[in-house]
Amino acid sequence: MTVSLTLIFASLWAYWGAIENFHEGWYSHSIWENLFMLFFQYLLFTIVFVALALVSLRWKKIGLALHILTAAFSAWFFSGATFSVLFGMIIIPILAMGLIYYLGEPEPKKWAYRLLILVPLFTILAISIPQGIKLTQRLDDQNFEARLVEGNGVELVWAPRGPGWPDKATSWEDATRICAYLSEDGTQIMPEPQNIWRLPTVDEAVRSMMLHGENAGGFWDPLEEKAVYERTPDKESPLWDVHSKVIYYWTADTSVQDENRAYIIVYHGGVFERFKTESQPYLSFRAVREVAANN
Repeated sequence: MTVSLTLIFASLWAYWGAIENFHEGWYSHSIWENLFMLFFQYLLFTIVFVALALVSLRWKKIGLALHILTAAFSAWFFSGATFSVLFGMIIIPILAMGLIYYLGEPEPKKWAYRLLILVPLFTILAISIPQGIKLTQRLDDQNFEARLVEGNGVELVWAPRGPGWPDKATSWEDATRICAYLSEDGTQIMPEPQNIWRLPTVDEAVRSMMLHGENAGGFWDPLEEKAVYERTPDKESPLWDVHSKVIYYWTADTSVQDENRAYIIVYHGGVFERFKTESQPYLSFRAVREVAANN
């Protein structure tokens, strides 16, 4: 029973970690930095659950002590997490499994060792291999200048790397303000409002999404509040920086249910709501302007 519980939690974290690693991670130019994030950020809980189980199978008292210490450390380190995640997914499972390992005696042990290593490993590989192949196919032209993106009924210039396309966390309010003050070439913040640049609307952002250099055929349904695509877009040039943490862009549209929230678009085309005050490393913006502003 204990081995089964460990396998459930270790495999769940392995599944989540492998998916998140290729969704929001694996952006560094360095393969070693990417691997470090994979093992010590996204797969950390899987490794911890499996390691604690392996130690407990061999040395019960040491295993119980390590489970208690790990639970205590997690309570401190992840104190900002929600109650359900902190206790339901971390602290209670760790303590419960430590006690059960101490009181129980899984048999046969050789199969317990094998399952504890192989099941999470196969879970990780089953997710990581296809995601890794997909990642190698991303278009990255290294062009971070202003880009004209047209097609699917939309024609906009997207800002160059700089204040109008920052590689850092930005709230909706700050993004809106920066757009208003951007210079015509999008490289400077002017002392007075220029009102040339702005955030794209949800419809414009959805219709502009691309895959392998071609428009993804996106359509925004405002009634259903859902984006539909002929092909699922990806984190690629010319709209996204493959080697950036940023995977969400703010749009200009405020939520119809709550004026304190605005829509964001994900690189894969998904549209969600976030509080306008949110400022996270993965959430930023890219300003746009009408093509006529070039003339």
